[in-house]
Parts: sequence; C-alpha cells; structure tokens
Amino acid sequence: MTTASAHYLREMARPVRPGVWEIPPEAKPGMLVPARILASSTLFQTMDDGVFNQLTNVACLPGIRKYAICMPDGHWGYGFPIGGVAAFDPDQGVISPGGIGFDINCGMRLLRTNLTESEVRPRLAALMDELYSRVPCGVGCKGVLRLSEREYRDVMISGGGWVVKRGYGRSDDLEHTEERGAIPGANPDKVSDRAVKRGLDQLGTLGSGNHYLEVQVVKQENVYDWGVARAFGIDRPDQICVMVHCGSRGFGHQIATDYLKTFLPVMSRYGIRTGDKELACAPFTDPAGADYFAAMNCAANSAFANRQMITHLIRESFAKVFGKNDITLGLEVVYDVAHNIAKLEEYEIDGVKQKLLVHRKGATRSFGPGRGYLPQDYVDIGQPVIVGGSMETGSYLLLGTNVAMQETFGSTLHGSGRTMSRSRAKEMIRGDKLKQSMLDRGIVIRAASLSGLAEEAGFAYKDISEVVATVHDLGISTRVARLIPIGNLKG
Repeated sequence: MTTASAHYLREMARPVRPGVWEIPPEAKPGMLVPARILASSTLFQTMDDGVFNQLTNVACLPGIRKYAICMPDGHWGYGFPIGGVAAFDPDQGVISPGGIGFDINCGMRLLRTNLTESEVRPRLAALMDELYSRVPCGVGCKGVLRLSEREYRDVMISGGGWVVKRGYGRSDDLEHTEERGAIPGANPDKVSDRAVKRGLDQLGTLGSGNHYLEVQVVKQENVYDWGVARAFGIDRPDQICVMVHCGSRGFGHQIATDYLKTFLPVMSRYGIRTGDKELACAPFTDPAGADYFAAMNCAANSAFANRQMITHLIRESFAKVFGKNDITLGLEVVYDVAHNIAKLEEYEIDGVKQKLLVHRKGATRSFGPGRGYLPQDYVDIGQPVIVGGSMETGSYLLLGTNVAMQETFGSTLHGSGRTMSRSRAKEMIRGDKLKQSMLDRGIVIRAASLSGLAEEAGFAYKDISEVVATVHDLGISTRVARLIPIGNLKG
C-alpha cells in the first residue's frame, strides 16, 4: 500500500477545479477511491509530504466511500492527516482511532458578551489573572470537581447535561452545543479502568499543547456578514467574545491507546492490511469496532462536559472582575462543536441516501440550513463553524453550507494548520520574548509554560486568512467574522 513516494503522489495530483486537487486511485496499489486535497495553489505547494502518503493510505481502507479528503489546514498526523475526512459504509467499512485522534472530541466553544473592547481593556490584565487562577491549565492539571467513579460514569453518558444539572450552566448552553452535549450510544462498560482513573479529576481543565482560552474582539471591519453575525449574537462593533479550545484530555487519549492495541489482532483476523500500524482499525460491525464507538462516545461526552465546566469558570471570572452577573454581561454560548470525532450521518451518494460513519480528524462539521441536529434558532441559517487560528493572528467564525453536505460529507476545516514541529518552533523563539512581543502588540498572555508558549508562535502556523479563503471560495463554509486576540490563557 505504501510503495508510492510522496513526490510521485504529489506529481499525480491534478486540479479538478480551483481549490480541489485529486490523486486518482491508480496512483497507489490498494486505493479504493480518489484522494482529494482542498487547497489554494500556494497551500498545495507547501502541503507536507505526510499528507500525500497518509491520505492515499486512508483511501485504501475497507468500505470508504466517494473520496478521502484533506482540508486546507491539513498536515501530517497519527495515521490520518490532521484535517482528514473519510466516510465509511457502516456495514462494510471500518472505524479507526487514527481517523479521530487521541484527543477525542477536541473541539471549540465560542461565547459572546455584551462587553466592548473599551470596557475590557482597562481590566484586561486583571481578567486574565482571574481566568488563570480559576481555569486549570498545563500538563497534568486537575479540575476543581472531585467525582466518584459512579458520577464519572454519569458524565460519560450525560455529558454537558450532567454539568448543567449540577448548577454549572444553563439549559440554553446545551441548546447551542452539538448533540446538546451528549451523543447517544455511550457505554461506560467499554471503557478501561485506566481511562477512568485518568479522567476522574480532569473535568473543567484546559490541558496543554495547542489548547487555549482566548479573549477576542470583533472589529466592525472584520464582520463579513452582519445578518448571520447578529443571528449568532455578534451584534455590535468591538464586541468581546471568548473562545475555548480543548477536548477529553487524558481520558480520551487512554481510550484511543487501549483500542489501537485491541484492533491489531482484529485486523489480522479479517485480513486487513493498512501498511501503517497507525491506521489500526476494525470493521464497524465487529464487536471490537462497536465497543470502540461506544467508548469514543463516552470520551466525546466527557469533552462536552469539560468545556461546559470551563464555561462556568469563565462566567465566574468575568462576574468577579466586572461586578455583574453573567446574565447582565450577556455571556452566552454561540456554539460548541467537535473537530475530532466519528459520527453516523446520512448523505446522498449517486442519488441514494445512505447512512455513513464519517470520521473527522481536525475537521469541523459544517451543516447548512434545514439540516436536522441544529439548534432551533440556527435551523434556517446553518451551523456556526468555529475556526481557531494561532494566538497571534486571530480566529474565524464561519457558517455551514449545503455545498459541504454535497462535497465534503458536511465538513470543513478546523484551524490554521501547523507548518513546523513544536521543537522547531522552540528553536526559533524563546517563550519570554514571544510573551513580551505579544504584550507590546496588546495581547496579554498567561501561560502554564513559557516553553509551551513558544511552541504555539504564530509563525508555526499557516496563514489563517488564506486557509479560510480557500473553504469560503469553495463554498463549504462561508466567512461571518474574524476574531482578534487580546488575551490568551495558554495550556
């Protein structure tokens, strides 16, 4: 399966139309469908070799339908490229932890406020101090809640609803969360004791790596569609928003680790050869595949609960600094959406509606108007798509479209996409210098680790505006607003 070189695969890619490059099945033995890379010419030329190898490997997996897809923020990952999307026939296809990621339901949450930049700037340092003191961040951080194993099993099933039920949120938070914060089919019996122990004390924690909590401002000139923006609660110039990026922490990581080991003998039994152990998988109909799906949903629901608990801590922080409650401050959830997940969804292929198991690994659901599963107030508009950029260059709020339903299994990008390793970024800049440089530009940083801060320097990422322009031009999600960072809490 892996005999073709990345150079050869790159040469074999042909533009289907502007922004879409296709590698045909004959480019690599075993490919069942074409591999499609969505990218501008510049982004395509700079796409790393790993994307070409990994995406064409994904195109070889049993039961894959239509295309293996990589988004413009794509780069090398574990098994699948980050930015990868693949849909499988649930009766004939597989489920693969590598197509979901170790941080199951890593995702984005966006909150809006009634505050403007002029009201926040004078208290920004105090606000970031308060957020840093209340929201645990960094490697191995522990949350404020102490749960019994029985309570944590309830979290695995009820997700964000468990947190709200205990007074750490509001019912409208759930309404604006994908799947109302709880995906059906979670079964705690399919989760190892080791995974439970790793997750017990991590609810309401940011973690480390590229995870963050960011205070952002929406400048009037950065709103591209005021009609949609107002529907999403962005209704005034210089409005302050808060973005959260984190997932299921060590709990999801352990579940992925457990099932990668479980799947190796299963693959042997079915004669599945991927040529890459990172693409370990199991037929979705096999008990092992079904068990992983049930365990993965436990982690997904734990991640929804995690972001809901962090929302509560954000509201407490704002209330203390501004002396008003969260209702008065207008701290409302715009949306919460996963970008590391596998879900059963229905799509039309060759005129026939089919249920498919859609893997999104560093890719965001992008449902257009009229699609089920959307909050009632977004049904006629489409789904908010939250795209996290680097802490120096800003992020985007986009709108899901029906083009995505036809072209990309209802999916779009999730962020900027890295251009270099974390170790390379640390070689190029020191954390303390970066922190001062950002402060000079009006961005207040609170970080658990200066070394970790250096890993996330803006130059380590692709140009977010070009990445977003690619999906906008393709119509698989459209620009609503750009959000500029003024405060960043870095895990």
